[in-house]
Amino acid sequence: MKTEAFIIHLKRAHGRAPQVARLKATLPMPATVVDAVDGQALSEAQIARVYCPALHRPRYPFALRLSETACFLSHRKAWREIVDRELDAGLIVEDDVELGDGFSAVLDLALSRLDRGEIVRFPKKARGERGKLVARAAAACIVAPRPPRLGMQAQLVGRDAARALLAFTERFDRPVDTTIQMQWLHGLPVLTAMPVAIREVAGELGGTTVQGKSKPIPEILARELHRARYRFAVRLCNVLNSPPEATASREN
Repeated sequence: MKTEAFIIHLKRAHGRAPQVARLKATLPMPATVVDAVDGQALSEAQIARVYCPALHRPRYPFALRLSETACFLSHRKAWREIVDRELDAGLIVEDDVELGDGFSAVLDLALSRLDRGEIVRFPKKARGERGKLVARAAAACIVAPRPPRLGMQAQLVGRDAARALLAFTERFDRPVDTTIQMQWLHGLPVLTAMPVAIREVAGELGGTTVQGKSKPIPEILARELHRARYRFAVRLCNVLNSPPEATASREN
């Protein structure tokens, strides 16, 4: 089995360099740093080539921020690496992730039943990560939540899944994690490895490189209303579509 890790890191985020070095030292496979796309360096023409508002239904209710566009393009770079290197799968990790003691166990389970057409997420929180059991080994398990939860801190992406994602996201209209949720459109199984075995340490590294400035209270309330409506629509789309066959339970 040919697997490698890819650490997404923005060059100008110098405060994260020590964390990148720690990840390279602790990841249980060869690791390459993928230079993240810098949103501040994107031109309007570059954005227009990839960002197409209202491309899919349900419509995403917010305009994509520069940082979100850059994050999406950074993950596309990692997917391209998986395909170009002809890997069976790639472990994509963002540079603000800390691996916990239980990470090896959940990763081993994911690798033991690797399917090139699947995505296996390693979430930072347990909330909502419930679904049909796909595999189990001791305390580790893999489940199929519907819809998949949000967050792109760490995922194992099979080569066929990476190729399909590249084709599906030549143009996009929402953040990368909400795009991954749309199983009824891209057709890929999106699984979750449990228990939680990573944590996000952005606050310890000087803060996130994605989140925008704080907003007035009325705007926050309006966004939450739009967000709730959107989440309901996503859940409905997932319920109305049958789960991918690859998520059938497979005990180890």
